[in-house]
Amino acid sequence: MTTTTEAAPPQVVPLAEPKRTRRRLTPYWLLLPGIAWLVVFFAVPMVYQGSTSLQTGSLEEGFKVTWHVATYWDALVEYKWHFVRSFSYAATATVLCLAIGYPLAYTIAFKASKRWRNVILILVIAPFFTSFLIRTLAWKTILSDGGVVVGALNTLHLLDISDALGLTSGHRVLATPLAVVCGLTYNFLPFMILPLYTSLERIDPRLHEAAGDLYARPFTTFRKVTFPISLPGVVAGTLLTFIPASGDYINAQLLGSPSEQMVGNGIQKQFLNVLDYPTAAALSFILMALILGMVTVYMKKAGTEELV
Repeated sequence: MTTTTEAAPPQVVPLAEPKRTRRRLTPYWLLLPGIAWLVVFFAVPMVYQGSTSLQTGSLEEGFKVTWHVATYWDALVEYKWHFVRSFSYAATATVLCLAIGYPLAYTIAFKASKRWRNVILILVIAPFFTSFLIRTLAWKTILSDGGVVVGALNTLHLLDISDALGLTSGHRVLATPLAVVCGLTYNFLPFMILPLYTSLERIDPRLHEAAGDLYARPFTTFRKVTFPISLPGVVAGTLLTFIPASGDYINAQLLGSPSEQMVGNGIQKQFLNVLDYPTAAALSFILMALILGMVTVYMKKAGTEELV
């Protein structure tokens, strides 16, 4: 009697583990282009700028890293009023943008029909198709001494009040703080409107109906329902307006005078005219640190981290 031994089946190497590994690594591979972009165009320039701020020397002799930290203090003392003007102008423009932008965004989201909603949004975005410089230069014509705006303000005697407040000087608007704030408000207004509209458009209209069914007045509905829900859009809009406005120098250069210059004008002067690269780099880092600190405090006070 003979017995036959069956051959053992060949062992199959499981492929599930390599597939799971590839799936786990896929998000990181997708992040590589963005990380490379940030490294090349953000991290490397930041390191170079930081090393520049710690150098001493001149353009003829060359600059060397000597860890001269006193440059930061000297720059802060010399340009302290530039920082004050930058943040005060930016804060004023941000408040004006919020006051103008919120009613407009509310109207687009809840009051305008679908056809008019698209038309108004196109009008809000349309200024982006024109150069920032040209838009600012146009305000020189609008606010010119012999223009309609200044004439109307003089007729209404409003320039007497603004002169007394220090916003204008000599019954003229150009080369005054008011002109700089007007330019900042106009140029950065779309950055406020779009986040506000996006946040308001997400609100379910049935919430307003429910508030009305509970006998809430329109203002109470806005205060208790609409505004709290739209707070992420307010936070996003104010940040998108305040941060670039603080570092702007075009509006102060074209619409202001030397006494209205902002810290951006000081950085431009040090980089391009004086050729004092360490001071310019130090001013840039101080501005960035101050804005980062204010944004951090603002985010904590606002009580939300959700940005639209």
